[in-house]
Amino acid sequence: MKFRYLLACLLLCLSSPFLAQDTISLDKTKETFWKIQKDNQILWELENETRLPHQDNIEMSGQKVAAIITYQIDENKQLEVDRHIIFPQLRVHINSGSSKWSAYRAYLKDDYSDQFLPSLIVNGKTFQPGAVEKVSISGMLDITHLPASGLSLHRTFVPSMTERLFVEEWTLTNESDTIKNLQIGNIYFQQKQIGLQGMYVREIYSDAQEEAIDLTPGSSYTFGIYTAAYLNDEPKLTSSSEDVMAARELFLGEIWDNLILETPDPVLNILFGFSKVRASESIFDSPMGLVHSPGGGRYYTGVWANDQAEYSGPFFPYLGYKIGNVAAMNAYRKFAQNLPEDYSNVFASFEMGGDLPCCGTDRGDAAMIAYGASQYALSLGDPKIGEELWPMIEWCLEYCKQQKNEAGVIKSESDEMEGRIPTGTANLATSSLAYGGWKTAALLGSALGKSKEQVKGYEAESIALRSAMENYFGAEIEGLQTYQYFEGHPFLRHWICMPLVMGIDKRKEGTLDALFTKLWADNGVKVEFNPNLIEPDLFWDRGTLYAFRGAFTAGAADRALEKLLSYSKTRLLGFHVPYVVEAWPEGNMAHLSAESALYCRIFTEGLFGIRPIDFKSFKLKPQMPTSWNNMALRNVKALGTSFDIFIVKKNEQLEVRVLEKGELVFRAAKPMGEEFLVEL
Repeated sequence: MKFRYLLACLLLCLSSPFLAQDTISLDKTKETFWKIQKDNQILWELENETRLPHQDNIEMSGQKVAAIITYQIDENKQLEVDRHIIFPQLRVHINSGSSKWSAYRAYLKDDYSDQFLPSLIVNGKTFQPGAVEKVSISGMLDITHLPASGLSLHRTFVPSMTERLFVEEWTLTNESDTIKNLQIGNIYFQQKQIGLQGMYVREIYSDAQEEAIDLTPGSSYTFGIYTAAYLNDEPKLTSSSEDVMAARELFLGEIWDNLILETPDPVLNILFGFSKVRASESIFDSPMGLVHSPGGGRYYTGVWANDQAEYSGPFFPYLGYKIGNVAAMNAYRKFAQNLPEDYSNVFASFEMGGDLPCCGTDRGDAAMIAYGASQYALSLGDPKIGEELWPMIEWCLEYCKQQKNEAGVIKSESDEMEGRIPTGTANLATSSLAYGGWKTAALLGSALGKSKEQVKGYEAESIALRSAMENYFGAEIEGLQTYQYFEGHPFLRHWICMPLVMGIDKRKEGTLDALFTKLWADNGVKVEFNPNLIEPDLFWDRGTLYAFRGAFTAGAADRALEKLLSYSKTRLLGFHVPYVVEAWPEGNMAHLSAESALYCRIFTEGLFGIRPIDFKSFKLKPQMPTSWNNMALRNVKALGTSFDIFIVKKNEQLEVRVLEKGELVFRAAKPMGEEFLVEL
């Protein structure tokens, strides 16, 4: 059985990854549709909107449901909604002619259009919702219609946080000065099918009362429309729309109240907040326990060495979201339980609730895991967790050591692009991650009291690899002193930012020129500066997000800020909101969740330069842009405690204050670019 799974996975890796569908148009890239509101939401007002029709989508999820809601508003401001509802734990049978990846991403899912909405009769006439007045997003999607037949309509779309349930709540308000008689033709729709786990039943229903309702002027009536799924004889769900919204609001409150970014620019602050939401909601119940998964309509109830071990895992200790930290550990444990004794390459992912180890190609996954797990253990500040993860980190670094080529850099068959574009036999990303893994593991080993010989050995490995990377990858490309991504590669690649992320800044200026000039486009850093590509404007946000982090780490705060503001404005207020995305054209700019974690890490590790060095202390190397005078990170939950960081510019110096649980524990001032050591 395992062989068949591996074969299917290998065939997927070798097949074309690009999707034909392209519903999001990039012709509105420079357009701004939305405005920031004070209550952590964005608002699109349509009163004077002329850029119609306009279509967008947003993904929302809970532990047992995910939904991609596409909303289209036509020239007359009439709304059409498509609801792509996914129940990730329920797996379906596939047709023999289906594509290979369908076998293990065969989630129970379907699209539900407006034809499933109940009919409404007002004073004996069919009610047609009025033109859309405004749309708002706050972790839920809210759409408000202008009055029609004297009734205004407010609709809220929200997933259950713990049940197989998605809710659309309607509130009708009588805006006239006469009584409105309202009759609701209630709905009930059922689908049954045999799945891999038994009988699946999906239901669409509402809880609107069947008796006629007399709405007096100014009064409102609220009811829910539900999409639910059941396995075999599971009891019917009884949660109301009020229950689901209350649970969602509780979740949002916790996320917004922890790890608060305060800068002079509200776009950065709010997109940071939304990124916390998207990174944290995409956690699913699975046989592995709760696990963080990317989402995007394709990736659920599984863990990946890049998305979970490298991207999102190290973020959750800063946020202090308990479920996020549980999910991170479940991912690391899954990898730790499946390390090959013969030091063949570790699996890149475990899908199907952990049943499918995938794939046959080494993407540098051991380096990803070593780097991410070391960061996670230090940031969490828990020695017991550090001890648990240590054997896995040791294994991964030994694997990297065995993969050295004659030049001393780390071989891998691919990278996080998984063969979509050539990577040679040894690429810069894998070596950079291994370098970061050895450096961070040395700090973790010291904090755990491991032998000085082992710690010094890891430090020596990082020093040797840094030198080998310079000799092997250092090159002049397009007249810039930067890096060739692999030996003999003549084109600039987005992942040349990785040495900057790891604190290697010898080729800083040429690399920044490459990233923010040659490779820069309206949507961020392109994958490659290569006119011969089938898609020359191909972009993956993860490359842009790492580039920003690397630029801040390298001290190029002003240059990074200029591009970061432009990019963040597009993602938060532009044509596809309110999160950073995976890629285009593949995946049609899906709202993958781990990219949102990477956005937050631009600030924690880049702008503020937080680097834990043991379980109770960290180095801080803030990079404040010239145009700013202050910035802060409040309610940081890392290192087993809670602290605030306040930074103020004073007389060409940066004054840093750190408060732990409200008490001042550190205060000092140094010139820009200097490092602070903070002990908690």
